[in-house]
Amino acid sequence: MATASDRSRTAAQMKDEKKDGNEKENIWASVLSEVQLKGTNKLSPNQQVVVIGDRESGKTTLVAKLQGNVDPKKGSGLEYAYIDVRDEYRDDHTHLAVWLLDGDASHSHLLRYALTEETYSSTLMMLTVSMTTPWAMLDQLHEWASLLQDHIDKLPFSAEAIREYQHKYVRRWQEYVEPGDELETAQLRRTSRHVDGEEEGMDHLLPLPEGVLTRNLGLDIVVVVTKTDYMATLEKDLDYKEEHFDFIQEHLRKFCLQYGAALFYTSVKEDKNCDLLYKYLVHRIYGLVFPTPALVVEKDAVFIPAGWDNDKKIGILYENLQSMKPDDDYSDIINRPTTRKPAPREAELHAEDEQNFLSRLLQQLQQQQPAPVGISGAVNGSTASPVPAGTGVNSPSAGTPIRGGIQVQKPVDRRSSSSAVPNQMDPIKTGISGTSEGVLANFFNSLLKKSSSTTPPAGMLQSGDRVSVSNAPASGNEGSPVPGSPDKLNLVNRPGEVAAELDRLAQSASSRLNPIPPVPVSTNVDNSSSDC
Repeated sequence: MATASDRSRTAAQMKDEKKDGNEKENIWASVLSEVQLKGTNKLSPNQQVVVIGDRESGKTTLVAKLQGNVDPKKGSGLEYAYIDVRDEYRDDHTHLAVWLLDGDASHSHLLRYALTEETYSSTLMMLTVSMTTPWAMLDQLHEWASLLQDHIDKLPFSAEAIREYQHKYVRRWQEYVEPGDELETAQLRRTSRHVDGEEEGMDHLLPLPEGVLTRNLGLDIVVVVTKTDYMATLEKDLDYKEEHFDFIQEHLRKFCLQYGAALFYTSVKEDKNCDLLYKYLVHRIYGLVFPTPALVVEKDAVFIPAGWDNDKKIGILYENLQSMKPDDDYSDIINRPTTRKPAPREAELHAEDEQNFLSRLLQQLQQQQPAPVGISGAVNGSTASPVPAGTGVNSPSAGTPIRGGIQVQKPVDRRSSSSAVPNQMDPIKTGISGTSEGVLANFFNSLLKKSSSTTPPAGMLQSGDRVSVSNAPASGNEGSPVPGSPDKLNLVNRPGEVAAELDRLAQSASSRLNPIPPVPVSTNVDNSSSDC
């Protein structure tokens, strides 16, 4: 039988064993809770961004820039892409899904595949407009916001679920803290806590300012103005000034206040705010650190985070409005420019290849160059080449005397020796003139072979030749030759023979070639002419 001491010892042992078991259970519970905590801190793979906007608003180019893609491909309808997100602090990465809706409003029904009841709480909406059409930006934003509201109304949400999404987004707007002011804001909230039991431990949030979240969709929205590098063109071509850009910014910021949206001015061409936009997206979606405050200094690189802006801050822009009022209608100040008729462009001239040009020019020159015609061909009746312009039958050439309209070759100088006189002259000419000169040259050669006392016709004497027109010699012994020339030819003794021979030759040449009508030869000889 067990004594009391044994019973107490047994009870103590059982108590120790139970204590050890509880400690083991606590260790495993702590390990499981730690694993669960680490698992919840991982980047969620179910997050997504839906990009909407008009065509040519830069949606595809902007998403490609966020992806790091240098060669974007534009599609149609509803496109899908993803952005690689990496958390260096947690050593984790995931894919952020991106849906791009076509800019045609007729494709708005495709939103039912991207924005559903299940994905509503994990979706960020991005509305894009382009600075290339500033007169249409505000209308485009209101149109796409209305289409988005219509789509949300068709989702099978209960009224309680909609209010929960809206309240969640209001609280997120109110909890915005300017980077660098976290400590001051936390102390302010700590001193303003309510002391009653129901609200003990809850921060007191100030009410929303006037005009903020008047159209609360319960969605995180970012308005992106693309192609801000076009501002320089607006200043140059449409005479935009600083006040025009401030007026545009004023209306865009008021629109963002209504929907609780952030505002970004970006330029993919000049790489402005693109990297900042990526960091802001992962900050809003995954809660990563984002230390950049609002940027309002540079007109083409504006950044207004959600929760920072209010009417008082927007009122600072009113100071620069000189020729317009803040309440003026947007379309009255930023109106569409009149379409100018494009100037006719001059036809572009392309230079021809040098070798082709030279080859074509050579062919033209070869076609225009006439074929040479010899004397024999002209005498036999072949067609002679046309006489060049400005050279008529009565036009004398150098060294060729004209007789009766027919070109006659210059006879041999008589002052040379008689043995040096050739038997036949070389009439190398072309066409009609060459044939006539050859006939006449043969005639005069035959005359030179006759009696040395005869004298050539007066019309064919050259300067320096001496002839006598009487029976008596001019000087010295009778019948003596003139120095430096053949024997003197007496034209008075044989005037009839010369005339008859000339007529015969002229008729013979006319009957064979008939280039020109026969020309009568004058036989009148002036017996009283003096020496040439």
